[in-house]
Amino acid sequence: MTATPTARREQAAPPVARTDAPATERPAAQRRRARRSWVLLAFALPGMAVVLAFHYYPLLGNVIAWKDYLPFIGVWESEWVGWDNFAVIWEGDPRFLNALKNTLVITAVQTVVVFPLPIVLALLLNSLLSERVKRVVQSITYLPHFLSWVIVVALFQTILGATGSISSWLRAQGLEGLDIIGNADVFIALITSQVMWKDTGWAAILFLAALSQIDTELYEASAVDGASRWRQLWHVTLPGMRSIVILLFILQLGSSLTVGFEQIILQQGMVGLRASEVLDTFVYNQGIVAGRWGEATAVGLVKGVIGVALVLTANKVAHMFGEAGVYQR
Repeated sequence: MTATPTARREQAAPPVARTDAPATERPAAQRRRARRSWVLLAFALPGMAVVLAFHYYPLLGNVIAWKDYLPFIGVWESEWVGWDNFAVIWEGDPRFLNALKNTLVITAVQTVVVFPLPIVLALLLNSLLSERVKRVVQSITYLPHFLSWVIVVALFQTILGATGSISSWLRAQGLEGLDIIGNADVFIALITSQVMWKDTGWAAILFLAALSQIDTELYEASAVDGASRWRQLWHVTLPGMRSIVILLFILQLGSSLTVGFEQIILQQGMVGLRASEVLDTFVYNQGIVAGRWGEATAVGLVKGVIGVALVLTANKVAHMFGEAGVYQR
C-alpha cells in the first residue's frame, strides 16, 4: 500500500526533543547551577551565618518561658514550671496591663498620625517642579534618620526640657518655665513628634519610588479628559501607590506591639513607669533589671506570636482585595 503524503512527512520528520526533563535530572541541574554560582553563594554565606546566629539560634532561648530560669545554673538545668510564667498575662498583672495599655495607645496614635505622613511628604516632593529644590528638601528631611535616639532625645531635651532653650526664654520674659520632657501627660505626644521628625523623610523614599513608576501617559490622558489635579491624585496617583501602601501597612501591623524601646527607655526615668512602660520596656525591666526571666520571656513570646498572627491576617485581607501583600498565595 502506497503511503500518503502526510504519512511520508511524519516518517521523514526528525524526532522532537523533549523539553521537560525527568524529575531525577532536576537535582543534577541544580547542582550544576550551584557549581557555576559558587562565588555568589560564598558571598552569601557570611550573611546567612549572621541571620542564623542572631535571629534563629536565639529562638531556642524561648524555652525560658516554661522554666524558673537562673543564670548561674544555665537554661537546661533550671527547673521546669510549666505555664506558671504566663500567669502574668492571663491573670491580669497590673504591671502588664499598664504596659499593654500604653503600647496599644501609642501604636494607635502613631499608626493614625505617623504612618500617613511619609505619603503626604512624597506627594509634596513629587509635585515640586525644580529638581534642585527637591534634592535639597530630601536631604534635609532624610538627615534626622541617621541620628541615634540618644542624640535625638538630647536635642529635644535641650529645647523642651526644664532647663531648655524655650523654658529659659520664658523665664527671661518673667513667665513660668515649661517642662515638656518631664511631663507625663504629654509623653505620648512627645515621642510621636520625635518619631515624626526622625523617620518621616526616610520612610518617604519607598513612596517616591512608587510614584516614579506611575506611567505619565495616565496623567496626560486624564488631563485631556478634563481631570483636575485632585482628580488625578485620587484616580491615578493613589491607585498607583496602593500596593506599596498595603505592603508597608502589613509590616507596620507586624511590629505594632514594638514601639521604640531605645527611644522610650531613655526618657522613662523622667516621666515614670505608669506613663511610659510598654511591652518592650516591661520585658527589660522585669527580666534584666528585676531578674524575672521567665515572666519576661513569656510576655515577649506572646508578643511575637501576636505580631505574626497580625501579619498573616493582614496579608490574607490584602489577597482578598487583589493585592500581593507580603507573600503570594
